[in-house]
Amino acid sequence: MHIKLTNGQPEIYSTDQLRRDNPQVSFPKVPTDAVLADYGVYPYTRPAQPVVDWLTSKVVDGSFEQDINGNWVQPYIVEQLPVADAQQNVRNQRDNLLQQTDWMALSDVAMSPAMASYRKALRDVTLQSGFPYNVVWPTKP
Repeated sequence: MHIKLTNGQPEIYSTDQLRRDNPQVSFPKVPTDAVLADYGVYPYTRPAQPVVDWLTSKVVDGSFEQDINGNWVQPYIVEQLPVADAQQNVRNQRDNLLQQTDWMALSDVAMSPAMASYRKALRDVTLQSGFPYNVVWPTKP
């Protein structure tokens, strides 16, 4: 994974593109970082992708930056989904969890008080003060 600095701005760039841009130059099969730097091309790294609640957030690519050692890094940025999208995703998750226990609500099945409480807590998820971004999901008995 490499970038090329063009007018001081980093952009993703490959060694294949370097070869196409410089057809008169014979590059080694795997060019060294020093050779690449001669052409304004530098390696970059990515941190581990953050773990997020995919119901309410998304991970996007951040802008390239240099760390304290001068190495290029492209961080991840966590963004909250728009409220309407987050609300719909949480409701869909709640509905899926309720659907998994619907068979227990049939008239010929005796539902335990713990299961009845769980199902009520699922129905009340949208009433939580943190809805939709900070939902505390009930534990299935």
